[in-house]
Amino acid sequence: MEREGYIKFQCDWKKSNPLEGGLLRSLIHWRDVLHEYGFIGAHPDGTGFGNISRRLEENRFIISGSGTGHILKIRPEHFSLVTGFDINKNYLKCEGPVKASSESLTHGVIYREAGEVHAVIHIHHLGFWNKLLALVPATSKEAAYGTPEMAFEIRRLFRETDVRKQKILVMGGHEEGVVSFGKDLKEAAEVLFRFARDLDIH
Repeated sequence: MEREGYIKFQCDWKKSNPLEGGLLRSLIHWRDVLHEYGFIGAHPDGTGFGNISRRLEENRFIISGSGTGHILKIRPEHFSLVTGFDINKNYLKCEGPVKASSESLTHGVIYREAGEVHAVIHIHHLGFWNKLLALVPATSKEAAYGTPEMAFEIRRLFRETDVRKQKILVMGGHEEGVVSFGKDLKEAAEVLFRFARDLDIH
């Protein structure tokens, strides 16, 4: 299985101080809830998985940093501000104490495709992933995480399926990977937990 956690895009990172705490309050809360549930965390080899973001304006969003999945209680220094990205060029620009998550292009394309979306959550759970494959829109098995191909596949889902209505998708080529989204982090998390309850995921 391909592990998450390694940045595949060209990352133009400007190291800077943590963002203002008020911008991060809901991100920290929901990230820690998801971590406690086991949807965000680290594999036995230490590779982190899962990430969470919220939109500030059109093409700018705050996202948990690369390699932060293992952290029990996340802090402001573990977030990055994405200030621009170009899927075609496999390029992302960010600033903050850490580099943006390896899945930042995935978050970015959802924000670009759906103006009403202001929060995105990406989690890992093999059982959940297996059960959702036949129930919700899924990207191609050929599209790897953190690549333009994954971003293009998600764009295709928005144009060819009811993913905008369901607010959840499966990464077909990224075993365990599930993404939810909503108007805010509360809605994005509630989508995940509703499906988890219905499918008896623990």
